[in-house]
Amino acid sequence: MDVCHLILASRSPRRQQLLEEVGITAQAVPADIDELTDHPESPRSLAQENAYRKALVLSSSHPESVVIAADTIVVFDGEIFGKPESLEVAHSMLTRLAGRTHEVITGVCLSRFATKTIVQFEEVTHVRFRPLSSADIDEYLRTIDPLDKAGGYSAQEDRHRLIEGIQGSLTNVIGLPMERTIAAISGHFPELSPNGTTHS
Repeated sequence: MDVCHLILASRSPRRQQLLEEVGITAQAVPADIDELTDHPESPRSLAQENAYRKALVLSSSHPESVVIAADTIVVFDGEIFGKPESLEVAHSMLTRLAGRTHEVITGVCLSRFATKTIVQFEEVTHVRFRPLSSADIDEYLRTIDPLDKAGGYSAQEDRHRLIEGIQGSLTNVIGLPMERTIAAISGHFPELSPNGTTHS
């Protein structure tokens, strides 16, 4: 039987680092699902549904553990920007976002199968980009791998190159809204909270 501990349903080193920075230890176990790219209700529902599906696929095979899953998308003018398929698509995304404000939405789901506990929420942050030339974008794309990042950019590695301002949670833009994540862990799984005892 599993020892109660936290599993992060993600390959993202950024999400794992965010948890570690607040003293939460998580085992990274990527969820093997095909992520949805659209939802009939809203972009928020899409992010929530993907997070829920990731959490449940791992929660059923690790019933005593707490699984945390997240899905981050970029939304601009009602259009969802996921992970770009190529550098050309990433360039096109950044060209459209330049000088404008977009939303970063992260759906989060925490699940423990053994106790039938499911906690879901989403966080929305508004991000404004600086005006950017095509050469600016080319130079930026030479410094990061945009293909595993929603919208084709990394807030964690930005260093004021793209982002002019953020309204809301910065950690949400990085990939996991830590303020609400900590509150959810502390409220529903206190043994795994930063002030409790974690198990790796």
